[in-house]
Amino acid sequence: MTQTASAARRPVIALAMGDPAGISPELTAKLLALDEARAAADFVVFGDMRILEDGARIAGTKVDVAAVKADEPYVPGERPVFVDLHHLAPSDVKRGEATPEGGAFALENFRRALTLAHKGQADAVCFTPFNKKAMRYVYLGYDDEIRFVAEVIGFNGHAREFNILGSLWNARVTSHLPLSQVAANISVQRILDEMALTDRCLRAAGFANPRIGVAGLNPHAGDGGNFGLEEIEVIEPAVKAGVAHGLNVSGPFPADTVYLRAKGGQFDAVLSMYHDQGQIAMKLMGFDRGVTFLGGFPFPICTPAHGTAYDIVGKGIANMGATREAILLAARMAARSIAARQGQ
Repeated sequence: MTQTASAARRPVIALAMGDPAGISPELTAKLLALDEARAAADFVVFGDMRILEDGARIAGTKVDVAAVKADEPYVPGERPVFVDLHHLAPSDVKRGEATPEGGAFALENFRRALTLAHKGQADAVCFTPFNKKAMRYVYLGYDDEIRFVAEVIGFNGHAREFNILGSLWNARVTSHLPLSQVAANISVQRILDEMALTDRCLRAAGFANPRIGVAGLNPHAGDGGNFGLEEIEVIEPAVKAGVAHGLNVSGPFPADTVYLRAKGGQFDAVLSMYHDQGQIAMKLMGFDRGVTFLGGFPFPICTPAHGTAYDIVGKGIANMGATREAILLAARMAARSIAARQGQ
């Protein structure tokens, strides 16, 4: 792939089609027909043209892409480029079911998109929803996207998953591990590291001085030690260390009220202690608009926060609100990165 100097100023998003048995094909088709998305960035899409066309049929939209084979040269432009890997026929898709074929399809698309960005030929990566069970059929070590991204691009730094709803961000100290292990996996340094990463990612998204509210771990943030000592011994010292490092952080606050404060505009982000502590609150506030952002990598990686929705596949009723938000966030962050590199 080659780019002209003028095209380099416009963000290029590498888009991976997700699980073919769910709503990903129709979401991809709807997205590529969305004028707002096409105005925000140029797209290079990885998938199978037959799956995309099937998704467009379900969605009731038209496919308008420049289709190329995997080994053909192309130049990103206003018309999305679709790299047709020709690796899955619609007749081999079992709708509403996680299969090895579906996992292999999504995994290869994601690998290609990540590789393109890693080579500097795309400014951001997005993907329509994956099904982890399907992907584990063909990649036994696949536990989450962060680990896979790190392996594909050879990344050894610190990355974390964020949930975003409009201008409100949610960060985590721990993520995909049993609830029984959470307390043992929080420390002053780990919380401080997550504060710093949250601050950095928010700044990359355009927040000048991100305000971060830190949630407690225990009911009522420990109630002065009556319900646990983690707030006193770990979380509060971490918040004080964050302030000493120049971060705009405060807390710990009870988890059942900190999101009300954030929703009311007091914070730009909440740092939760574990996965569901923040996920439940964010999804209740806006399930159809939520975005998952993988922060800490050399380029933005975004996806809708919801899953593959096997229960409504093929009905043409998939809501693309979250997919739209994911793409527009990736485009904004990529544009800011391009402008910063060019000294604008």
